[in-house]
Amino acid sequence: MGFTPQLEPFASIGLVLLLVVFTAAAILVVAHALGPARHGPVKDAPYESGMPVSFDTQRRFNIRFYVVAMLFMLFDVEVIFLWPWATVFHKSVVEKATFAIAPGVEVGKGFLLAGMGLFFALLLFGLVYEWKKGAFEWD
Repeated sequence: MGFTPQLEPFASIGLVLLLVVFTAAAILVVAHALGPARHGPVKDAPYESGMPVSFDTQRRFNIRFYVVAMLFMLFDVEVIFLWPWATVFHKSVVEKATFAIAPGVEVGKGFLLAGMGLFFALLLFGLVYEWKKGAFEWD
């Protein structure tokens, strides 16, 4: 096609992305041009899951809802860090491989295990701290 050898594998990805963007834009333009434009007090009224609004939408929620959401995100994001670590640790155990973390510094499975142990210790400390502060009590 005329791409350099380094960019040739990415040409098909770029082509697919262009096709997706063009298709999405075309669908939006056609829907706007051909679709009905009905407006009225009932059509423009806000609703929540098909139910009419029955109270003020600006009411305050208890802070505990947000604390639980943040704690969920904290411990859910932990799993994201576990996947690459598990892959590297498995390779270091099965293939007895070492990994360079700096020029001239290679580490093995013991260092990887200690690093993850420290990570879990910090998470456990955070969990115990939140427990002692009463974040999980729903009086």
